[in-house]
Amino acid sequence: MDVLFSTLTLVTFFPLAGAAILLFVSPEQKTTLRWTALATALITFGLSLLMLAQFNAAAPGFQLVVRAPWFAVGDFVSDFYLGLDGISVLLVLLTTFLTPIAIASTWEAVQERVKEFMIFFLLLETGMVGVFLALDLFLFYVFWEFTLLPMLFLIGIWGGERRTYAAVKFFLYTFAGSIFMLVAIIWIGLAYGTFSVTALLAQGFPAGVQTWLFLAFAIAFAIKVPVWPLHSWLPDAHVEAPTAGSVILAGVLLKLGTYGFMRFNLGLFPQAAVQFAPFFGVLAVIGILYGALVSYAQADAKKLVAYSSVSHLGFVMLGLFALNPLGLQGALLQMVNHGLSTGALFLLVGFIYERRHTRLLAEFGGLWKVMPVYAALSLVVFLSSAGLPGLNGFVGEFTILLGAWGGAYGHWGFAAAAALGVILAAVYLLWLFFKMFQGEVTHAANQRLPDLSRREVALLVPILVLIVWIGLYPQPFFNLMAPAVDALAANLNAAALAAR
Repeated sequence: MDVLFSTLTLVTFFPLAGAAILLFVSPEQKTTLRWTALATALITFGLSLLMLAQFNAAAPGFQLVVRAPWFAVGDFVSDFYLGLDGISVLLVLLTTFLTPIAIASTWEAVQERVKEFMIFFLLLETGMVGVFLALDLFLFYVFWEFTLLPMLFLIGIWGGERRTYAAVKFFLYTFAGSIFMLVAIIWIGLAYGTFSVTALLAQGFPAGVQTWLFLAFAIAFAIKVPVWPLHSWLPDAHVEAPTAGSVILAGVLLKLGTYGFMRFNLGLFPQAAVQFAPFFGVLAVIGILYGALVSYAQADAKKLVAYSSVSHLGFVMLGLFALNPLGLQGALLQMVNHGLSTGALFLLVGFIYERRHTRLLAEFGGLWKVMPVYAALSLVVFLSSAGLPGLNGFVGEFTILLGAWGGAYGHWGFAAAAALGVILAAVYLLWLFFKMFQGEVTHAANQRLPDLSRREVALLVPILVLIVWIGLYPQPFFNLMAPAVDALAANLNAAALAAR
């Protein structure tokens, strides 16, 4: 009973319970379906705030732990094992914060098969939260795979004209990558007799074993991030996904990959992480520059935002493989920042698409005169994504650059190249803003576009509050992660010293 009603169990499975309730609601009762799904997501967010209140930010290690036997078959023994620390707490909160916003954004955009849409969305939330909380490798893998099917259907049923292609490509890429991780997990279970992350952290792995285990996990996570050059599924998935799907894909799903690198590749295999740090640093820098340059070349606003994720998540990878406290804290904060800023960008693109049914930049211009509220809020979000001081993006990127300068790369060139990416981000985002909002209204269809509704403004305001809060006073967020990140950095530093 304690396991069933523990805070972490409730946060993880309350969306699943809400999805089960929706099964008994008639498909014709669209209003009931929408409000039930939204209420479920809001209650889940409330439960995550209770989780935060119970979390002791000053204490290292896992808290609010839930553990119970799950199954045992021969040598395979797996537990239902959940726990929270400074690495996972912010990502769980990000998930439960963005999910109700994404659901509420569908009020007008999703009119067909509303019941199935809401069920899949709530199932997806359970899978994402489970990934961040699982402390058993097999349970982690179950949650990891559990996120694939809902997203497959969200893209494949409610997506654009090429939705089937995009959905299948997304599924095949991510599923194929996870096979390598599954093989590694099975080997660990057979070789060590446990899937417990805490037991494996305490026990450690020999250096030779770490190398291939690191690579097996890294393939799965690199595809999910995505790390250049494994990114080709992402633009198609974003462009074809419905707005709510893009918000949660960029806001949370991509973070499953960066979280996996932080929790497992750096945590379980520190010596291999030291060995591969320069390699992943190079890939990160290429991703930063490539994503920025390709974004500038896009004619479709949604595809531009999609490629910007490749660049921004390159910063996260650069911070992770700096292997020091500054880089790790910057990377974790930037995961949250990217979720907020890019989630808001996809909402903004979705709002204009619902009015004009096009995302081509050539179709816009002069929108500041027609939609001043939309333009003003867009400017704040664009500047946030560009890393303007005073907004959230600057704090994460600046911390990452500090970490990369003195990190495991051993050369200032990584930080210098990444700094060029900051400049390029400002270029393509300001170019996007001027293309859409400045100049004259040249298309008749744009002359009478309605400005944002109260509902649409209400969806953006909570995100904007966090964008400004993190930009002006990020210390509470750093305080939440500091003990866990410091412990991880100390372990990586010990591995680096041992390798010399």
